[in-house]
Amino acid sequence: MTDPLRVLILDDDFRVGLLHQSIVDDQPGFTALEPVRSLAEARERIRSARPDLLLADVFLPDGDGIALVREAGIDAILISAADDAPTVRRALRSGAVGYLLKPFDRRALIGLLERYARYRNLLAGDRPLRQEDADRALAILHGAGEPVSVSRSATEQLVLAALGDGEASAAEVGELVGISRATAQRHLAALAARTVVEVRLRYGATGRPEHRYAART
Repeated sequence: MTDPLRVLILDDDFRVGLLHQSIVDDQPGFTALEPVRSLAEARERIRSARPDLLLADVFLPDGDGIALVREAGIDAILISAADDAPTVRRALRSGAVGYLLKPFDRRALIGLLERYARYRNLLAGDRPLRQEDADRALAILHGAGEPVSVSRSATEQLVLAALGDGEASAAEVGELVGISRATAQRHLAALAARTVVEVRLRYGATGRPEHRYAART
């Protein structure tokens, strides 16, 4: 089973930290570490737990969240009330993969997490990448070509990301996403009914066909 992506949340307001934690924990394929409230706590937790993703505020009592992103060497999304262009540019220069303005609808963070999971899945492993792989990863991360209101569930997004450009069985998709075969089968059937994926049959030695799924292009 694929390990969930571990997320560290940094916000000096503990109520905000707990809110973000609940959103992260509700998303398939993610788990939130206990939120931290200062740069000092965040640095210690990054060293000890090595999270996959950091959700950080910009202005903190003991310093600057953007500077932490630059030094931490892990993927990060900045979540801040700072809406001036220089701050956003500085965040992106420092390596942030996303920037979310407070206040925001929880669906905005969910959408960012969904895209991040697909981006990570596409760039997983050590295989050589083609230019179109890099282009697709960036397009996914920044939501290129997707409507603001995405109707697909978070799990369906992860199922589609698991399929990528190839084909897979329900059991293989379940293993990649970290869900049961039955759950993967249910989501694949729903996607097939909407013609988002196509079903292919592969005949093995027993003569019983195996259902294989591939995303439609």
